Amino acid sequence: MEQAGNIIQDTPDSDTLGGRIWRARDALDITVAQLARRLGVKTETIAAWEGDRSEPRANRLIMLAGVLGVSPTWLLSGVGDAPNAHSVESALKVVNMRLRKLKEQHARTADLIDSLEKEITILGRQFSE
Repeated sequence: MEQAGNIIQDTPDSDTLGGRIWRARDALDITVAQLARRLGVKTETIAAWEGDRSEPRANRLIMLAGVLGVSPTWLLSGVGDAPNAHSVESALKVVNMRLRKLKEQHARTADLIDSLEKEITILGRQFSE
């Protein structure tokens, strides 16, 4: 089993707070709108945080870390474990999201096929009259 790093010995992540927020959100494969909804803030607020134009207040930072599955320390200072997009949990979320998108695309394709079949039937009747 791999041992956790000592916070004193860890080399801080050199990214900005906004960059770390973006990376953690990206690792979960969620949109800005989805994150905003979960936190009860506007999408513009998330965009401002990710763009380093503003920073979340302490209470939002704690909520943000919880939603993103990272420590508040990592978000603030870059010390500690970064999100791992290849962890089993993250991988399952990504696969489930892709499956959901594929099912939605499949349903849209089926609707388009039905529509085209109806048009063919109508055109066939018009030309046979």
